[in-house]
Amino acid sequence: MFKFKHRLLKSGILKGKTDIHCHVLPGVDDGSPDMPHSLDLLDYMENDLGFRTAWLTPHVMQGNGNTAAHLRPCFDQLVGRYTGGMHLHLASEYMMDAGFDERLQTDALRLGKHHLLVETSYMSGPNDLLDILLSVWHKDMKPLIAHPERYMYMSDDDYSQLKGLGYEFQLNLLSLSGYYGVRPRLVAENLLEQGYYDNVGTDLHHLDRFEDFLYDLKLTRRQLDAIEQLFDNNEKL
Repeated sequence: MFKFKHRLLKSGILKGKTDIHCHVLPGVDDGSPDMPHSLDLLDYMENDLGFRTAWLTPHVMQGNGNTAAHLRPCFDQLVGRYTGGMHLHLASEYMMDAGFDERLQTDALRLGKHHLLVETSYMSGPNDLLDILLSVWHKDMKPLIAHPERYMYMSDDDYSQLKGLGYEFQLNLLSLSGYYGVRPRLVAENLLEQGYYDNVGTDLHHLDRFEDFLYDLKLTRRQLDAIEQLFDNNEKL
């Protein structure tokens, strides 16, 4: 049966919502390269998309030099230059690599009160993934797995196992548009249909292609309702 699709941006479900995953902090990772770009991205998020709150989540991984002590002054400088009306918060997206456990011993930048946004390589995950995720729990934090639909090595059984163990998933909104390719889109649609996602974020790095893909994104009423619930969940972090 043909399912009528609605343009996401015309649905209004982004208005007043919270984005929990974006790379807007200037000059610290593969997101915004400098302050002018960051201010442009914040303007787009606020005035074009309608977000009320944004969590800035720069990559923290082995070799990139990002620590809480380094990122906080960068965040404070951006807040000092920003004149818009969004509420800005600082967290990070932590790569579960060889240096992950050491970084947990220091001042981890949480997402909300209790969560830690984590990711793996897209092509292959760590052999001890379950042990690593458990170590986050042992630090009194809840791991939120970023964009699981993008991990090429994960199967349906992997997703089911992780959800069965109580781990939470964050959808990249543009995965549903084909922005990352056909497979991530199909996996995202399937995980959304199964109710596996807990939260949603833009994972905004820059406007190249992103703006056009988001403008063209059309979803079924059922998908829109599911995504709206995920944005509601963002408010509870």
